[in-house]
Amino acid sequence: MEIFTNDKHPATVPERVPLVLVAGGGSLPLKVYEACRRRGRPVLLVGLTGHADPKDWPADLEQVWIRLGKSGGTGAALLERGFRHICLAGHVRRPSLGSLWPDLKTAQFLTKVGAAALGDDGLLKAVLTECERMGAVVEAPDQVIGDDPAPVGVRGAHEPDETAWIDLRHAFAVAKALGSLDVGQGCVCQQGMVLALEAIEGTDAMVTRAGELRRDGRGGVLVKVAKPEQDRRVDLPTIGPRTVINAHAAGLRGIGYEAGATILLDVDEVIVRADRLGLFLVGLTPEEGA
Repeated sequence: MEIFTNDKHPATVPERVPLVLVAGGGSLPLKVYEACRRRGRPVLLVGLTGHADPKDWPADLEQVWIRLGKSGGTGAALLERGFRHICLAGHVRRPSLGSLWPDLKTAQFLTKVGAAALGDDGLLKAVLTECERMGAVVEAPDQVIGDDPAPVGVRGAHEPDETAWIDLRHAFAVAKALGSLDVGQGCVCQQGMVLALEAIEGTDAMVTRAGELRRDGRGGVLVKVAKPEQDRRVDLPTIGPRTVINAHAAGLRGIGYEAGATILLDVDEVIVRADRLGLFLVGLTPEEGA
């Protein structure tokens, strides 16, 4: 198995090295767990209360459930038990800093990172730095699963026409600009107009909002990209079957993603659903989005 180590170069991890899986919502954490189970790799689940669903996890899996803001001592406790490898997977509905009611260790951490806590990517990088400082190795979800990042080009039966390509390029550029401010990873564009940008609500809510704002005529496109300074070990843009269903319900024509920097969950099902619903799916490069 290859992972991206602290210096971002691939390194091999023995299959039986125990993994701490810090799980938010969605199906990505389950994919990570299933990949480990197939290989016989031990997993300790650290579930985020209010984000991950306890009903999704088998009762015989060792589990620790924590609340954001009350997790300050968890890392040290796990390191004392010999856990050194960690994977952060799944979406988290980020609360305001004031609503966290942090414990002492978390409050000290938030004070130390300062302004970095104001942006998702900045906060995640600070978390990774703290994990590494404590001696942990952070593994990327897609590397644990064994998937390659989504490739360049059209996937499936449908291709974007020239009008759709104009929207794809525009949405790509706008999403990258949004990411440079550490705000979000997605944009919906129709006929040259930006209908919606992703912020704290997440992709699904953004797509739903875009459907409410859509114009007559040819439908728009959804584009997901990595932020310019994205650490590929956490929070890569993700597209799954639900993304396709929501895009179709919102009247969109297709979905673009940044090739080499996006996770396609259940890729075969994503392509089948897109084909059946008449949506194109295409991997874009930064040059195409310029």
